[in-house]
Amino acid sequence: MSKRDFYEVLGLGRGASADELKKAYRKKAKELHPDRNADNPQAESQFKEINEAYEILKDPDKKAAYDRYGHAAFEGGMGGGPRPGQGYGQGDFASAFSNVFDDLFGDFMGGGAGPGGRQRASRGSDLRYNLRVTLEEAHAGLQKMIKVPGSVACDVCNGTGAEGGSEPSTCPTCSGMGKVRAQQGFFTVERTCPTCGGAGQIIKNPCKACGGAGRVEKDRALSVNIPAGVETGTRIRLAGEGEAGLRGGPAGDLYIFIEVAPHALFEREGLNLFCRVPVSMAAAALGGEIEVPTIDGGRSRVKVPSGSQSGRQMRLRGKGMPGLRGGGQGDMFIELAVETPVNLTARQKELLREFEELSEENNPEGSTFFKKVRGFWDGMKS
Repeated sequence: MSKRDFYEVLGLGRGASADELKKAYRKKAKELHPDRNADNPQAESQFKEINEAYEILKDPDKKAAYDRYGHAAFEGGMGGGPRPGQGYGQGDFASAFSNVFDDLFGDFMGGGAGPGGRQRASRGSDLRYNLRVTLEEAHAGLQKMIKVPGSVACDVCNGTGAEGGSEPSTCPTCSGMGKVRAQQGFFTVERTCPTCGGAGQIIKNPCKACGGAGRVEKDRALSVNIPAGVETGTRIRLAGEGEAGLRGGPAGDLYIFIEVAPHALFEREGLNLFCRVPVSMAAAALGGEIEVPTIDGGRSRVKVPSGSQSGRQMRLRGKGMPGLRGGGQGDMFIELAVETPVNLTARQKELLREFEELSEENNPEGSTFFKKVRGFWDGMKS
């Protein structure tokens, strides 16, 4: 059986670029991988075929030879690939599988592998900082200095981890790959290199200040802008202000979580504020004006209608909390709490008894309630 043209195997025309070859190979490898085609007996042979084609065409010298002479260029041991009809043995197929795994999944499993499969310097961890502010601060916004404990890049070695500006050397165990492979039957098992911990490099002369890590523990003072309108649970992200990366890697981020402390006078619900104001029984009955505080430190006068009951609310528009990023302004609600007098004098008691005798018709809610009670009792008797 004649061998298929390598370009035809990958679904490309002659003259395809290196990027086109790689894209076509990845697509075919995903489609024909034996693990995804357990019900297709031809998948393994087709998978070997695309690997054979790509092994030749990805190499510029072999590709040039193939473009000129075709399959004949590699007959009789002339080339580095398998001879026509030879195909791949079990060991070759395992190697091909490992290469495909690297190409397809290396970006996800290798933690950001660099050239030659070596891992890049690792990114620093993100940090969380819990910041408690007052309701007044949440209303107005503020610039606040905070002290953040964490790791920063070592000044002595500039984050490299090597003493005196020396360069790290290639790890002899993994040859800079950051990982080692072991053949176990059909599969190739890959593990992080135990010598370099996956970095691909070792530091023969580590920095004495940081012990070769490239970072040291140090508290930092940061100025944080807290916008007006924040509430409990608001999260502020400061990019690059987290832990320093290992051996020159990028820093993580700092996340500030806001908690607004309870207030002695105001309760918050979203953008609205609520203030419970006690009024005397006489003031609630006669009506009048009361003075109430506002969250910005000001004062507002509120008219209390005569005959007001406990729980009645009056609205002060625009006196609540501002919305984040210009999201409007809430209102403030005054809730009346009619207060019963205590520690009465004899004269006050006498006046209240006289008032009680004269106010039978002035308590409509009480009269209605007791009429319902009498009706309930009469119904129970019948």
